[in-house]
Amino acid sequence: MTALDETLLADGDGLVAADVTGVLRALASAGAQVREAIDLSAEAGLAKLADDERPRAVVIAALAGSSVVADIVTALAGRNCPVPVVVRHGGPLPSWVGPLDLVVAVSLSGRAPGPVALAVEAARRGARVVTVAGEGSPLAEIGARNGNVQVLPARGVRADGGDPRSSRVALWSLATPVLLACDALRLLSATATDLAGVADRLDAEAEASRPWSETFVNPAKVLALEVAGSVPVVLGDGDLMAAAARRSAAMLSRTARVPAVSGALPDDASEVVATFGGPFAAGTDDVFADPFLDGPAGPRLQLLMLRDAPSAVSDVDRRLADAVSTTAADAGVRVSEVVAEHGTPAQRLAQTVARTDFAAAYLALASGIDPAVSPQVADLKERLG
Repeated sequence: MTALDETLLADGDGLVAADVTGVLRALASAGAQVREAIDLSAEAGLAKLADDERPRAVVIAALAGSSVVADIVTALAGRNCPVPVVVRHGGPLPSWVGPLDLVVAVSLSGRAPGPVALAVEAARRGARVVTVAGEGSPLAEIGARNGNVQVLPARGVRADGGDPRSSRVALWSLATPVLLACDALRLLSATATDLAGVADRLDAEAEASRPWSETFVNPAKVLALEVAGSVPVVLGDGDLMAAAARRSAAMLSRTARVPAVSGALPDDASEVVATFGGPFAAGTDDVFADPFLDGPAGPRLQLLMLRDAPSAVSDVDRRLADAVSTTAADAGVRVSEVVAEHGTPAQRLAQTVARTDFAAAYLALASGIDPAVSPQVADLKERLG
């Protein structure tokens, strides 16, 4: 297990120097991504979707790091969404999709095989297509056809100076146009004014989590220290925080190389609580333990609770979340919490995602890992050709 370098975590200049691919700067650009994406969406004529009848159903095509866009849409649309929202990562396109439906395809490069194939098939069947894709790409070409809409992703700050940027740090470049499209279709509320508030919330989180702030007052650094050396189980206390939990687990796995799983209350309460009696919850803090006789301590389970603002959670859901946290603590499982501040659902979700994004990046850097580059992922792609 790689030891966490707490000295580096406290050294802002050292963190920036270690972050050779610029992931921290890219994450800090999230607010700017939202503002630029609002302008690019207006230039693309995304608002004209409001002139047409609401589609019978919406299919969101997104793959890998871009798939969190679909999670955000379904979380904000809620269970009372007036039309079905279906998520697809690749083919085949559902057989019922036709001229009455809308397909939204998202790919930062515009070359992801799944979204491109789904958009091609949707256009062939006469469905309307909205694309968020890199300029000149195959996916952008489909969105530029008559009757469709193509939006360029906001440039923001590149993670490594290359092209395309990592979709993990360009989340809001991709999500903002999709949210504006869904607002125009009256599937959820995400006006340009609402999203400007999201940008402000993201800026505030970036300021609080900046590399040069002291560790003990930096919420992302504190969270990185708490999660270090653990097997995290990320649990959201409702539908909104469930989307944040899935994003957090993905960032911990891909960015910090920490195996993490996610769940949501109330559905996953029993499964998560059951693990508190398993081998990963059986660690000990015994000061008399002999590492030579007993062996090194293994990784311990860590419950990371992502909790919505108190005013947004029912008493029943709050009691359940409290009960899970108490059960974990009683079983010797460490518990960390991120609690969203008051605001719109999009603002609360954005704040929680930003906090855990920064924490994953700090955990990677302090562990001597480049948060943007995984040799194993590169090897896998090479083997697959």
